[in-house]
Amino acid sequence: MRRWKPLLALALAAGLVAVPASAASAAPAYSATASVSVSGHTATATTTISASTPVTAQAAGVCARTASGGDADFPASANVRLTRSGTRITATQTLSSGSYTYFSCARVNGTWRNVSPVRAVSVAATAPTPAPAPAPAPAPAPAPAAAPGTAMPQGDLPGWRQVFSEDFTTPAPLGTFPGARYSAKWTGYDGFLDTAKRGQYAPGKVLSVHDGALDMFLHTEDGRPQVAAPVPLVDGQWNGQTYGRYSVRFRSDAVAGYKTAWLLWPTDDDWGKGEIDFPEGPLDGTMNLFNHCPGDPSRNCFAAGTGVSYTDWHVATVEWTPAGVTYALDGRTVGSSNVSPTQAMRWVLQTETDYGNTPAASSGHLLVDWAVMYARAA
Repeated sequence: MRRWKPLLALALAAGLVAVPASAASAAPAYSATASVSVSGHTATATTTISASTPVTAQAAGVCARTASGGDADFPASANVRLTRSGTRITATQTLSSGSYTYFSCARVNGTWRNVSPVRAVSVAATAPTPAPAPAPAPAPAPAPAAAPGTAMPQGDLPGWRQVFSEDFTTPAPLGTFPGARYSAKWTGYDGFLDTAKRGQYAPGKVLSVHDGALDMFLHTEDGRPQVAAPVPLVDGQWNGQTYGRYSVRFRSDAVAGYKTAWLLWPTDDDWGKGEIDFPEGPLDGTMNLFNHCPGDPSRNCFAAGTGVSYTDWHVATVEWTPAGVTYALDGRTVGSSNVSPTQAMRWVLQTETDYGNTPAASSGHLLVDWAVMYARAA
């Protein structure tokens, strides 16, 4: 989910809007314990973080540093509720031989806090450390074509009127999306940093269309991860709609350090009006779903995990009505919330860097086979 959101005109102007922190009567006090166990080069970190006043951390886990002060953080958990009784978080990663320090950390209201004493751990040299893989060339490698079996829905559904459909039948080489081929139906974020402040939205270096799919080529260039956030346009307009049904068919390589946060976002960029996310999660992990509370969006009115990875083809669907929000994966309901935003929102396929490290050598492809949108039938 976004901690910072861009104020964008249709012309794709760059800019950032700071997410307002929710009001609090007093700043909570934090305490935590942390431990790291090592088996070979696999390190598992466990922390329990407590807050004197319950609060939602945008990210929390175990931060780590190399002997030279470099960042070696364990993958953080997103949108974690910290309570008085303590919230337990576990994460695993591979570490090179050497000495490390580590501590519990949490990002609350946009600020990272170290909340436990600093401890030390060593990873023994069991074998020569392999040389780093070379950074990928700034061009997409061939990606598999969309697997057959689930065609794009055509036409209206009971209670819903189809207002947008995209099957990606027209090829567009890297650097030409949306361009002349797709500019009437797509726009997107361009030129500024993503939520974690590491990746740069760069559609010209990430997006192409081939083999009937939109290809997001996630990789690093000149030390900066390259990411994308395509935005469908209804009747060529940026303004979104109030209530709707949204379906997308996709798959991804398990690209370490990158995530989706595909979301419905207020068209006036006022986060206080709520946010709906699905699927959200690391591409080398599993998909989650969230409904940020209107009026207090730093808190989740609903959140759930699916336990399903990104590496096979799936169809994710969000139905947003006055009665609430329903989430479905491959036609099966995986969550439902009775909290419903009431303001117009736009659909953003926001694909960006995850919390923690984004390895420079990490690269891969996320494919979108098709995307469709519906408005409520009159």
